[in-house]
Order: sequence, then structure tokens, then C-alpha cells
Amino acid sequence: MKTKYFVILCDGMSDLPCKELGNKTPMTVAKKPNMNALASTSILGLSKTVPDDFPPGSDVANLSVLGYNPSEFYTGRSPFEAASIGVEMEDDDVAIRVNLVKLSVLSDGKDFREAKMVSYCADDIKTKPAGEIIKLVNEKLGNDEFKFYKGTDYRHCLIWKGGKTELNLTPPHDITGKRIAEHVKPNDNNRKLLDIMEKSYTILRGQKANCVWFWGEGKKAKLPPFKAKTGKEACMISAVDLLRGMGQIAGMQVIKVDGTTGYIDTNFVGEAEAALNFIKSGGDLAYIHIEAPDECAHRGEIANKVKSIELIDKLVLGTILKAYQNGELTINGGVNEKGEQLPDEEVRIKILITPDHATPLSLKTHTSEPVPFLIYDSGFQRKSNVKIFDENTAKATKILLEEGHQLMERFLAD
Repeated sequence: MKTKYFVILCDGMSDLPCKELGNKTPMTVAKKPNMNALASTSILGLSKTVPDDFPPGSDVANLSVLGYNPSEFYTGRSPFEAASIGVEMEDDDVAIRVNLVKLSVLSDGKDFREAKMVSYCADDIKTKPAGEIIKLVNEKLGNDEFKFYKGTDYRHCLIWKGGKTELNLTPPHDITGKRIAEHVKPNDNNRKLLDIMEKSYTILRGQKANCVWFWGEGKKAKLPPFKAKTGKEACMISAVDLLRGMGQIAGMQVIKVDGTTGYIDTNFVGEAEAALNFIKSGGDLAYIHIEAPDECAHRGEIANKVKSIELIDKLVLGTILKAYQNGELTINGGVNEKGEQLPDEEVRIKILITPDHATPLSLKTHTSEPVPFLIYDSGFQRKSNVKIFDENTAKATKILLEEGHQLMERFLAD
């Protein structure tokens, strides 16, 4: 019997108890009958996806979940995004994430550093107008040393030829509503970049996105092929360049699904169907990365974060379980040398459901604590009294993977 694998990566899903939710977490209060039903027959535990001394970002955490030790393979965030948008990096290049942001408008003569971060995503700017702004910035501020590349929505890339790292730049989603002064402090490595940011604020006056914001720098990334590590033919499904690039560098098939936005309005069903089609066509493992819970948490949208978890349960997990229960994942037996039809082969499925990191609504940013995971195996169903999949029930099992990159190995083990 062949085994097929699904990873449902719910970005930023875990949280801290919220006063507005009766001191419960979004995972606890969300109506998620599919996850909760699986929890009673699955392995639950916690995984430390962000090693000590690493920033708690989706780059580090997803590397861990994919089975790559960040201590060995992490070079920075932006090189993955650069790969996704087709940028060929040289060994001495530094890729830097570019957010199109919205800062508060200052009167003439006021110091740029007095501005506040109004929106880390420029009020959800879309790819087409964002591309025009990146083109303008590149024309005005790009040169042989610095070149801007268009990405998706508010997320873009700068390549710095012969650039520096250790830039001490802050992710803009960490400082929503705050003065930027404490986060644009010049040093020998970042001085040129801060100058470009300040000039962009002048050039983009009156635009929906009125500044470029740099962070997440890194050198060219290299990963051993996922198939060589695991023996599994895998695909990556995501709305964001970070995960697409990570999958591309890992040699996974990267599948883009129409209507994916990275937010609560994304095409949940389309992502699940793309995973099923990949498995039906002979693939082994589908990695479905869903950004929505993280985006809602960064915005402090309590109801929407709960809703995003419910939609994942119904439209992603529910679609996969329905296909399995309807026998859609059986393998065609084909015919023997006599031309006789052979019986179809049943498929065993395993499902891993986990956040990459926590994004507490009260903080609107990522944190490093271990995250809950659930491993379901249709071929070996445990029985327990667990009635819900959340942070507390995962912690109660006392299963803790201190090295998060071991989670994939545990998931794939027979």
C-alpha cells in the first residue's frame, strides 16, 4: 500500500490566550470539526521550529518544517523570494526584502525619522500598481549597485551587488503604529540603504505606497533537493514568493493557484484541489502553505484569524478528507500481460497540520515558542480522549521536538 502525504502549514496559527475570546486562543474557539476529529486519533505534540538565536520568521520556521536545519542552511529570507521571482543571484550578491509601506505624512522640513508606520503592506496594495511604483523607484534610485525587482502585492526584492549583511533592519510588520526613528539607525553596513529609503519617501509623496522598506537580507541560498533527502516527489503550494522560492531551491514542483492572495479571501479550495491533483498524478507529498492566519494576526483582526482557521478546516482539510473518503486517491491497478484489469490499489494518507510559528494577536508579530502539531495516519489510528486540536492539548501530550527540523522525518516515518 502506497502512502501519500499532505502538509497543511497554517502560517502563524498558534497564539496566546485573548481576553476578547474569553482568555482562549483562536485555535481553541475556532469551529474546526475536521481537525478536532483527527486529533482524537492522531499524534499531537509541540515542535521548536525556531532555534535559539534565530529570528522567528516564516523563513526559518518553514525551513525547519521542511526538514532543513536552519543552523546549517539558513542564509536569510530574501534569497528565497528572489529565486521565486526569477532573479539569478551571484555569490557576492545580497538579496533584500522590499516592502511597499505607508508612512504617516510629515510636513515639509520635518525629519523623515519622525514618521510612523501606518501600514506594512501599503493598505493591501495590489501587484499591478505596486509594479509601477517599483519601476519608478528603480528608475530614480536603481543603478549598477542596486536593482529593484517586482514581486507580488506589497512584497518585492532589491539586489545589492557586492552588498553587506548584518544590516540591523526591522521587519515593518513589527512596528505598526510606531515611530520609525528607532528602526532606521545608520551603521557602516546599512547607511546606503537607509539613504535610499529616505529618498523614496520624497519620490513617492502622494502615492498609496509612499516608502520602500528594507529588511530580511541574505546571501544566495542552497538546499539539498527534497527528493534526495526524503525519497519523496513533492510540490509546494503557496501564495507568497518566500515559500515558492524555498520550494524551487529545494527542487520541489512549485504550483501557483489562481486566486491565491495570502489573506482570508484566498482560494482555499483551489489550493486543496491543486494538492490532490498533484497526488493523483503520481506525486508523493503536497506542502500547502496558507498565509491567512498570520496576516490576520499582524493586523490584529481577532475575528478574521478565527475565521481563517475555520476556512482552512472546512475548505482545505475538508476537501482533502472528502476526496480520500470518496476513493479518489486510489491508484489505478492497470492491466496485466493478459490484458486483464487489475484491482485498484488503496492509498494510505498521512496529514501533518502545524503552524510554522506563533503570531499572537496581542503582539501583532512572530514569537519563538514551540508550536503545536498533529500527525494523522489513516493506516494507524490511535484512540485518545482528545477532543480538540489546540496549543493546550498539544502541550499536554508532553511530546516536544526540541529540533523542529526533525518533525518532517517523524512525519515520513512508517
